[in-house]
Amino acid sequence: MKIAGFTIIRNAVKYDYPVVEAITSILPICDAFFVGVGKSDDDTRQLIESIASEKIKIIDTVWDDRLREGGLVLSQETNKVFDQIPAEYDWCFYIQSDECVHEGDLEKIKEAAQKYKDDKNVDGLLFSYRHFYGQYNYIGTGKRWYANEIRIIRNNKSIRSYKDAQGFRFADNSKLKVKRTGASIYHYGWVKDPRAQQAKQESFHKMWHDDEWMKKNIPEVSEFDYSDIDLLDEYKETHPAVMKKRIDSAHWKFIYDRSKAKLSLKYRFLHFVEKLTGWRIGENRNYVEV
Repeated sequence: MKIAGFTIIRNAVKYDYPVVEAITSILPICDAFFVGVGKSDDDTRQLIESIASEKIKIIDTVWDDRLREGGLVLSQETNKVFDQIPAEYDWCFYIQSDECVHEGDLEKIKEAAQKYKDDKNVDGLLFSYRHFYGQYNYIGTGKRWYANEIRIIRNNKSIRSYKDAQGFRFADNSKLKVKRTGASIYHYGWVKDPRAQQAKQESFHKMWHDDEWMKKNIPEVSEFDYSDIDLLDEYKETHPAVMKKRIDSAHWKFIYDRSKAKLSLKYRFLHFVEKLTGWRIGENRNYVEV
């Protein structure tokens, strides 16, 4: 069995993406790792080149900044890299540039990939999600956060990155049939210095909206305001070891005050049901579990 990792990245230094940590977190179980490096305004390519591994294969790309609707440029770039992965690899492990896997989960991921390698009824493997917010000791628990997503897909080029590259579907829009890995993705897209977060937001939303929307909805401020959030819980477990340096150097202040969360009665009820039963009512699942 052979696994190819892949990701896309642009302006990693400028917007403080933990892409090196993302790649190295799954590199031990990958036989090769394909990185789509978009033309950047910083030293992103040199950053990827600095990863000391012969497994790394860089694919230089140019992002189409005219695709300012629905984040479609992200899926386009993801498909560019996926299409370059040779047929010799059975599975393709996609990880975004602000995601990591805990080293304690690597063996179970590899076991799941081996278990379902020859099961043609399985198109992909599913991961649960831990979304961190504001600081590394808070985890999102409200309905704004997706609970699960596909991160390993069969090396079948009729599978396509879906919409804004959150997940995958077949080219005819049908959903992939998946099995759970029992592992988690640690998502750090909402944890960084407030200045870097604000700069990222200004750049990121340009992939979804036009200039008029940007003027109305993205405030012209120097730091991102983390206080506008619904439900967070304190996180007391361990993080992936690759994130230790970042966590140790995170000195900005953010203290969550649950009493200030503005939640409707319906929202509170749905959250209560999910906490009690694990059932997320109305969840949009971008996959079919088999």
